[in-house]
Amino acid sequence: MLNILYFARLREDLNTDQEQFDLPEDVTTTDQLRDLLMNRGERWQNALSTEGLLVAINQDVCDWNTPLTGNEEVAFFPPVTGG
Repeated sequence: MLNILYFARLREDLNTDQEQFDLPEDVTTTDQLRDLLMNRGERWQNALSTEGLLVAINQDVCDWNTPLTGNEEVAFFPPVTGG
């Protein structure tokens, strides 16, 4: 089971900070997971199509082609800016 975390503005836009999710067999990458979640509706589409959106697996930032097994912690977060 995936533990999915949403940070910063995503948490506010989606009205949730985390969820547990059974990964369908045909979803094998972080990009496919994002696509699946965006199919939930317009709010999800807007939040997860943010330019520069980042993803991490088990607290390591990764790219959108990273494979998933279904037992990870996956975190989505907007780009970070500093000052």
